[in-house]
Amino acid sequence: MRIAITGGAGFLGVSLARRILQAGSLAAGGAEPAPVDELLLVDLFPPPADLADDPRVSALVGNVDDSADALGEVDVIFHLAGVVSGAAEADFDLGMRTNVDGFRAILEHARSLPTPPVLVFTSSLAVFGADPAIGPQETVDDDTLPRPQTSYGIQKYIGEQLVADYTRRGFVRGRSVRLITVAVRPGKANAAASSFMSSIIREPLAGVRAVCPVPPDTPFAISSPARTLDGILLAATASDETWGSTTAVTLPALTTTPREMAEALERVAGPETVALIDWVEDPTIRAIVDTWPARVITARATSLGLEPEPDFESVLAQYLADHPPARGGAAPSPLV
Repeated sequence: MRIAITGGAGFLGVSLARRILQAGSLAAGGAEPAPVDELLLVDLFPPPADLADDPRVSALVGNVDDSADALGEVDVIFHLAGVVSGAAEADFDLGMRTNVDGFRAILEHARSLPTPPVLVFTSSLAVFGADPAIGPQETVDDDTLPRPQTSYGIQKYIGEQLVADYTRRGFVRGRSVRLITVAVRPGKANAAASSFMSSIIREPLAGVRAVCPVPPDTPFAISSPARTLDGILLAATASDETWGSTTAVTLPALTTTPREMAEALERVAGPETVALIDWVEDPTIRAIVDTWPARVITARATSLGLEPEPDFESVLAQYLADHPPARGGAAPSPLV
């Protein structure tokens, strides 16, 4: 089996690649598990050394729209590449070129293949928004009409509709999953409006100051990296009958606030760590975050066996297990 992951050098792409390689096989579209012969990682940057050294991994470095035809014949495509929310809002042309035109190039390549591949498209909760004429969408469910209020949300919603139509026509076996903000992410902050949801935990644990740009009691939805990967992989392995409608599946979410996250951090790492969070409101970030629904009801995802983390302390425990604080940073006490 040959699998391609666009955005394969990013956090989710790398995590997904490691999980697939560890399993060694994939049951694409409900078929019997087949060994992974090649995993092609497509990104602007090369993959980390542990992946590059795996004989099953190959890398394609370049823009998605320029690299689509170089994918070759693939059985499964995970399309994770994209310009994130804040960057897509700041640079309209970049967002359209990458999130719409680049994805269209991937779909057209898939369409040219002799056998329609399973294609998993990672959309976003940003397809929902607070329409000024209607009011906020504080809670959404499987039947809520998307009303994106950012360029990023519009671009992701366009992608969902393209997947549905290419699937209806038999060009791909497409499955769209709406990702919830993934926290806590390791590494450095990116241009996403939601980046602070990780940085207010990650940086203080490393002894570094971080800024929370929204009020402490702002509710928002998050998902742990592990639960997010569960949803992405289920989309690839479910049969067409089990997956059902070509409408996007919204993944389960945990609703929390910066205050609740900081309180959990204080219980684990102490008040001196939480004191490294600076509460400085950024009107631009707040305006974007306020358009996103904070609560999701995901009956369809639940019926597929997906569940959110029970509380933020569980998310924090997972992050600490995978990414212990660097020497010199805060030393957390055990979670009970």
